Amino acid sequence: MVYTIVVHLYAKDEPGVVDKIKAKLTEAASMYRSDKGTIDWFVMQDHKDPRAFTIVERYESLEDQKKYHLGSPYWPTFDPYIEPLLERPMDLHRLHELDDGKVLYSGDGNYIQ
Repeated sequence: MVYTIVVHLYAKDEPGVVDKIKAKLTEAASMYRSDKGTIDWFVMQDHKDPRAFTIVERYESLEDQKKYHLGSPYWPTFDPYIEPLLERPMDLHRLHELDDGKVLYSGDGNYIQ
């Protein structure tokens, strides 16, 4: 079952903060996408409010997220960098994706119809 984490971030209204967050999120995405068990790691910026960001993390399973993502040497560097740049705490949601019967993840990095 695909395990998904959605995180909303809101940047402080200070010069350079939005650019720092954008750089860190794109760096994190490139690092985390290569972790075993990670389906994808998306980072987005709101189209109306440039201070609002969303991360969508998709893993093959909760166990993979715990073992490989939280075990990554990059993980301990992320929160200490990002948290001081935020106006409010990260808003994190943990979800199990429902199987709608249309698109399935094959487990080998491919999707099947």
